[in-house]
Amino acid sequence: MKVLHVAAADTAGGAARAAVRLHQAMLDTGLDSTLLVRNRRSDVLGVESPMGRVGRKLAHWRSMAGGRLGTLLHDPAMPGHRSLNLLPSPAWRAAIDRSDADVVNLHWVAGETMSIEDIGLLRKPVVWTLHDMWAFCGAEHVATDAPDARWRTGYRRDDRAPGSTWPDLDRWTWRRKRQAWTAPMRIVCPSGWLADCAKQSALMRGWPVFPIPNVLQTEQFVPRERAACRAELGLPQDATLILFGAWGGTADPNKGFDLLQSALRALAERHRSGRPIVCVVVGATGTQKPVDGSFPTHWIGHVGCDDQLAKLYAAVDVTVVPSRIENLPQMATEALSSGCPVAGFRTGGMPEVVVDRVCGTLADPYDAAALADGIAWIVADPVRHRALSQAARQRALACWSASKVLPRYLSVYESAIADRRSRHASAGRDTGLLGDTPTHAGS
Repeated sequence: MKVLHVAAADTAGGAARAAVRLHQAMLDTGLDSTLLVRNRRSDVLGVESPMGRVGRKLAHWRSMAGGRLGTLLHDPAMPGHRSLNLLPSPAWRAAIDRSDADVVNLHWVAGETMSIEDIGLLRKPVVWTLHDMWAFCGAEHVATDAPDARWRTGYRRDDRAPGSTWPDLDRWTWRRKRQAWTAPMRIVCPSGWLADCAKQSALMRGWPVFPIPNVLQTEQFVPRERAACRAELGLPQDATLILFGAWGGTADPNKGFDLLQSALRALAERHRSGRPIVCVVVGATGTQKPVDGSFPTHWIGHVGCDDQLAKLYAAVDVTVVPSRIENLPQMATEALSSGCPVAGFRTGGMPEVVVDRVCGTLADPYDAAALADGIAWIVADPVRHRALSQAARQRALACWSASKVLPRYLSVYESAIADRRSRHASAGRDTGLLGDTPTHAGS
């Protein structure tokens, strides 16, 4: 079986890393896998991108133009990143269709990677791994999970948020998707929570949806000797280290940096003596300013190497993931695989990652004081901390190793290929032809 993965990039953000890891895991097990991206930054085997100087410049221009268009046109009353996927991409679609792949696995293809219309015109069997909510929403990537959320009801004219005065780009984008994606595609969601959202959405209701977690290189994210990792990373040996991180770091409101700050203030009220606490922030540009006045902060910046990232998890005492909505946060799965307990909120896919009081703690959304209590509980007792660390590692091996994840992907691929062949044969019988009959993306 030949698999062609398609994504916007191979390094920028969690979705890119998830696509690369799935591609690498397939190569490691002998599968024929290729990853096609608009913006290539790594030297990973089997990653392809537009060739030549012109191709690279056009890919960069698409990304910049798409981001600028979304920024200029979206309603200021509706914050958050948006993708219109408006720019035509027939050459990109044709390259995918000309490939010798048996199945195409789309990943994060927003940000003008492909137009909505060209996604719907793909002729290969398609499996689409969702890394956020964009595919079944309008233009937004993260939306409310309320019972009356627009992605559930179908983006009516009368259900916009109060104060919205600009053109309703979310509704316009959603209607373009509904018109272009006429045949159901097989949808993979890394969390059961996101899978339920897709099943309940007005756009994908009735489509085949499969909850399959992101694969993780558990042989790379392993527990290591803490003192040695701290010495190598220049972190203090005699402190309790609390790690926070996100692509974009402190700038993305959904990542809950403000909730972390509130939790640290609450933690400071409880922690007036004993071992000093130090915050470690990864993924944000270092400003050398404290996260909060309560505790000193080490700013690590972007870490592009998984080996260094694994050492960071092994060096700290707890990883905090205070996001408001998460799919299956890789920072949490990476930390657990490295033997580092995780604290976060009981929201989105987090309960599928962290077993409360077994390998970390979960607080009610979005109770910063309860989050602080969870952090304190994790680090208070060294014996308990060791038990949490051991349970964290075991959970990673049981849930996210390649041996657990890949067979589930292969099953979905095989069903997509078989369904395409069945439709192809049926079309040939109906027309009296047995030639190559074009079909939509879901066939």
